[in-house]
Amino acid sequence: MTRGAESRIRDSAIFTYYIPQAASRFTFHVSEPRFTFQNQKAMITTRKNHTTDTTEKLRISGMDCADCAISIEKSLETVPGVRSASVSFGAGTAQVSYDPAVATHDALVRRVSELGYNVEETVAANTQTGPLEFVIEGMDCGDCARTIEKTVEALPGVAQASVNFGSARLSVTPQVSAQLPETSTIERVVTAAGYRATPVAKRRSGERLPFWKRERRVVNTTVGTVAALIGLALSFTPAPPWLVNVFFAVGIVVAGAAFARAGLLALRAGRADMNLLMTVAAVGAVLLGDWGEAVTVVLLFAFGGTLQSYTLDKTRGAIRALMDLTPATALVRRADRSNGLPLMREVRLPVEEVQPGETVLVGHGERLPLDGVVLQGTSSIDQSPITGESVPVDVEPGSEVFAGTINGPGALSIRVERAAKDTTLARIIEMVEEAQGRRAPSQQFVDRFSAIYTPVVIVAAALIAVLPPLLFAQPFSEWFYRALVLLVVACPCALVISTPVSIVSAIGAATRRGVLLKGGATLEALGKVKAVAFDKTGTLTEGRPRVVAVRALDGDNDALLKLAGMVEARSEHPLAMSIVHASRNLKNGAPEATDFKAFPGLGAKAVVDGREVYVGNARLFQEQGIPVDGVASLLEEEQEQGRTAVLVGTREGALGVVSLADNPRHDAKEAIRGLREAGITYVAMLTGDNPRTAEAIAREVGVDECYAGLLPADKLDVVERITREHGPVAMVGDGVNDAPALAASEVGIAMGVAGTDAALEVADVALMSDDLSRLDYAVLLSRRTLSTIQVNIAVSLLVKAVALVLAALGWLPLWGAIFADMGVSLLVTLNGMRLLAYGRR
Repeated sequence: MTRGAESRIRDSAIFTYYIPQAASRFTFHVSEPRFTFQNQKAMITTRKNHTTDTTEKLRISGMDCADCAISIEKSLETVPGVRSASVSFGAGTAQVSYDPAVATHDALVRRVSELGYNVEETVAANTQTGPLEFVIEGMDCGDCARTIEKTVEALPGVAQASVNFGSARLSVTPQVSAQLPETSTIERVVTAAGYRATPVAKRRSGERLPFWKRERRVVNTTVGTVAALIGLALSFTPAPPWLVNVFFAVGIVVAGAAFARAGLLALRAGRADMNLLMTVAAVGAVLLGDWGEAVTVVLLFAFGGTLQSYTLDKTRGAIRALMDLTPATALVRRADRSNGLPLMREVRLPVEEVQPGETVLVGHGERLPLDGVVLQGTSSIDQSPITGESVPVDVEPGSEVFAGTINGPGALSIRVERAAKDTTLARIIEMVEEAQGRRAPSQQFVDRFSAIYTPVVIVAAALIAVLPPLLFAQPFSEWFYRALVLLVVACPCALVISTPVSIVSAIGAATRRGVLLKGGATLEALGKVKAVAFDKTGTLTEGRPRVVAVRALDGDNDALLKLAGMVEARSEHPLAMSIVHASRNLKNGAPEATDFKAFPGLGAKAVVDGREVYVGNARLFQEQGIPVDGVASLLEEEQEQGRTAVLVGTREGALGVVSLADNPRHDAKEAIRGLREAGITYVAMLTGDNPRTAEAIAREVGVDECYAGLLPADKLDVVERITREHGPVAMVGDGVNDAPALAASEVGIAMGVAGTDAALEVADVALMSDDLSRLDYAVLLSRRTLSTIQVNIAVSLLVKAVALVLAALGWLPLWGAIFADMGVSLLVTLNGMRLLAYGRR
């Protein structure tokens, strides 16, 4: 049993492995076959049967601020049977856990529909028993997402509707044993709420509409503006005032109907969002007889919302671009038995219908439809969509290839290894969407702040409207106007949107560079990291031992290597395979080795040309009584350089030494230098290898300290020690033995495609290529994101404070309050969007 671990069997049904240092627990359930890995950062569970609560993920469009997301979330939590609801403004998704015996998918959809938001679906048929996926357009805040969720959940047959604001996706889940409504019905109710829903299946097969066609408010705002300008022009003529007000009224109704509807739906959900406040402000101005200011308020808000929706649409382009990488169909080679003969024919099918084991054909310049292994053909493939690496990779029979990558000059036959929903690209998309849905600590703070701040200001506005006229005989119209201004200023849209837009933009930029960041919390944590700990084998080194020197006592190095290769030809040890590979071109005409015998942990022997030849370590030669005096100095020199020395000899004595080493990655030294330039103050290397070999690698790559001879539990101890002495630590590894240390560190970083599934699941960051230079980019991006969020929050709070003071003193007109609120919202949105271009070359 390793140190710091307990093993126990409970009720003969559950086996648990607990690691206190990592707050991690591995559990295998015998009675209900499933495996669980649980730690402070992640919980991964697979099971055959699920009989408890149902969890559904929904995609929402129409949210234009994080306040919309809060409205949807709070409203969902009021549905009977709902355990929890979490709506991500940044990702445009909602995740709801509920008891299917009490709550239904229809009930959840009704709630979203009531709030007036939009949805996307993945299939066109209404017989779908799984979630329908829609692309939603028109959301510009989190409240929009909540409105869509309530609206769709009101439809019969819908158990849950969840909107991911960041990716502008709506996912609609049916009730158990129920049929979802027609997709056209869902599109219609979303449209009625003021947004646009397009099934993913329809959207994928056709071109994407221009923004002004997808976003209905563009037309509404334009028509409303034209009507207002006509009214303004008439005001300078002898035209009667009532005619001027008619055109102003047309502008108010056309441009303001959508957000007025959304505001009323939010009120039904028990929330006062920005849409409701704008509606109250416009109606209040009309009641005061100021039609010109009322139409100005409406048009400023409509224009600001449209512009913000456009910028957010650009921000969400990262996920949309990923989804568009995979072709919708694949050319499949299948057996045609229609004539009684198993003839092979080529047929083009939707990628969802292609099964693992089938053969797909990919021509020159085509995108690969699925993950697989090359059966026939040679080519070069652009894997930048997966790894971020622009240099094409040569492939041949036996090479692994990925969906979404681009084939080069050759034609390929590929055996499919994974279904469409399980491809590496599909997994990346899922990880990015989940990442955009996870709230950063700063966002959680902002959400808590706004939840208290907004009601307080609303109460203050009511007191300002009522108390001065009642207590001091002040004119009601003047103080009612001030209250309206204060209500508009009260909405914390800019503050709430300041964090998620930055997070979504940064995650999108990192994804394009082959870096997967699992959420806003990861971004913030990585930006605060002071130290980095590397695993050695496969991370700082190539992970493959190579022959680096051959030293024969008689000077014939080729003959010595050839002799060692013939003995090791039947061994499966990694060192033996490296020797065989190095000697491959030297074996022409050589006799075959016979009477092979392996000595586990020591080496091997065989008979070559009548001589008994031994290949192994010094201990093997010592146990066999073979003198090694002639190579003692060579052994010492190799050990000083951190190399693995393999002796070659006969019963009479050693003939020489073959030296092997796991060489550092070509970019390891440069990567560590880049980390120091990025502000990392301490770099360590952790390995289970022997101290001399580890220290040699450490010197070559330039780490500050080397910890050798470590077991997985020991790595946990070292990570905790580094944290105490140097601050937050990022752990970089690629193996199962690194998983506990990855979980225990402040930020775990896995070496992507080459890494194991366990490391990828536990890690917070995944590098999808073997390029270590991505590390300093990830650190710099995280720190830039932190500074951007801090600037956005500071600007939002400062402008809000100034506006509140001016509103209370009566120095801020209603149109000025709208301009200040929407202006700052757009400012922080654009500032966050600058991260999309970070690191672009």
